[in-house]
Amino acid sequence: MSKTIRIGTRDSQLALWQAKIVKIQLENLGHTCILVPVKSTGDIILDKPLYELGVTGIFTKTLDIALLNGNVDVVVHSLKDVPTQMPEGIIQAAVLKRGNTRDMLVFNDSEEFMSQKDAVIATSSLRRRAQWLNRFPTHKIEDIRGNVNLRLEKLENSETWNGAIFAAAGLGRLELTPENSFNLDWMIPAPAQGAIMVAALQENTEIVEICKEINHEITEICTGIERKFLRILEGGCSSPIGAIAFYRDKENDICFKGILLSKDGTRKIEVEKIETLGSHHNIAEFCANYILDKGGNKLVDARDYTSRDEKIFSTKALTDEQKKLFNQGIKVNQADFVKVNINRISPIVLKQEHKNVVITSQNAVEAIINSMPAQDLKFANIYCVGRRTKKLIEQKIGPVVHQAKNAETLANYIVDYLEGTEVSYFCSDIRLDALPTILNDNNITVNEIEAYTTKYEGLEITNTIEGVLFFSPSTVDSFIEHNTSKPIAFCIGETTAKHARHYFDDVRVAKVPTVESVIELVNQVYV
Repeated sequence: MSKTIRIGTRDSQLALWQAKIVKIQLENLGHTCILVPVKSTGDIILDKPLYELGVTGIFTKTLDIALLNGNVDVVVHSLKDVPTQMPEGIIQAAVLKRGNTRDMLVFNDSEEFMSQKDAVIATSSLRRRAQWLNRFPTHKIEDIRGNVNLRLEKLENSETWNGAIFAAAGLGRLELTPENSFNLDWMIPAPAQGAIMVAALQENTEIVEICKEINHEITEICTGIERKFLRILEGGCSSPIGAIAFYRDKENDICFKGILLSKDGTRKIEVEKIETLGSHHNIAEFCANYILDKGGNKLVDARDYTSRDEKIFSTKALTDEQKKLFNQGIKVNQADFVKVNINRISPIVLKQEHKNVVITSQNAVEAIINSMPAQDLKFANIYCVGRRTKKLIEQKIGPVVHQAKNAETLANYIVDYLEGTEVSYFCSDIRLDALPTILNDNNITVNEIEAYTTKYEGLEITNTIEGVLFFSPSTVDSFIEHNTSKPIAFCIGETTAKHARHYFDDVRVAKVPTVESVIELVNQVYV
């Protein structure tokens, strides 16, 4: 081939390493190649677990578009990131010889924590989470995102995490495997973990033929079995599914292990199968059907959360007294669609003088007072959102200069009356952009301090639900990730309602920002 082969890749360090391996192998065959880095959505959105992003092919979509648009000739993926149903016109042109398939635990201090009841492990993978909790049910799992280097740094700097789980292949390829680490031989990896795949346009026959020269047949067979098993179970980033197939040269056979778990790890179904090479073609179908026959359908379809008789759903658990406030005959289901973890804020941060402090949540107040005694805080001017937040601040910390009903209103007030050009904003890892955007646009520096983390734990509900209670913009986002229906949105306040209007046609706003007032909205509809 006379022209230069353009190799599309994500621009993370690991992705570039993988693309360079493809480049080297093609160049060794006499071809001229260049790398074309492209940033993917999965690399940009770092504040959510992968299974909450709700996008198929989160790491591959951008590269696929570049390939279809003719901007590159081939693209390089971690095969485990590739959807089992590839875009029309794009095919798997080659898969390189596989690396380490295992998951690896990297730990702080020592591995003795594994015998402790309250250990904390970090992972963004639902599969790793479910298998870990199945083995260590009393442990706590925290989410961690970012490239390999960033995740290692987060683990090292964490004062609460005992360890984090990585793909062993990624650490090894970047020569970053720490001494305090070991393979989790008992954990079944993601389908195609450790494999590098090259994709090309099906119509570009010349490129396809070139890629065949670097294809590793045994890796292609084994990963193909794993991905077919995944496809039959209809799983993806939102299902805890593991699969591993490997070739035994001496016996000339293929060994397969697969697993499906409930998301909380309390239930699991495993399967194993060995077939002689050449008679291996039905392994995936046999094993997937075995799991489905053993109750796998119930685990895969565990998303249908509400009964047919219920008309109202609350995205926050209600107290018994609050449930009694609904009119007679209204059937309500509920679940916490958002869970909050209070962070320990560094004393170094809190000991500093903060002339202007912005607090928009009671959670931030709890984080501050749990991290340092109020008498040691050096907060000059405090601005907040909400009457209850103001009340808590004045009880626990000190006087409030100004309280507004929402973040946007508070930001506009600060622009007009702030003493200085800088604020310290105690917020969540997930927050709306209105306040920092308005302040930054008006040359006010916003120093964000992560006081607590917000986790989306939404569920899919039935289409029979006619109304949903929302208590924050985060509960709206958590709902949208799992549902396409458009019931009546009963919102606790205008900020939540404003966000809900992006998705719902009928949005009702409580007169007072309380749970009781939202319930009254429902009672007005269902008299």
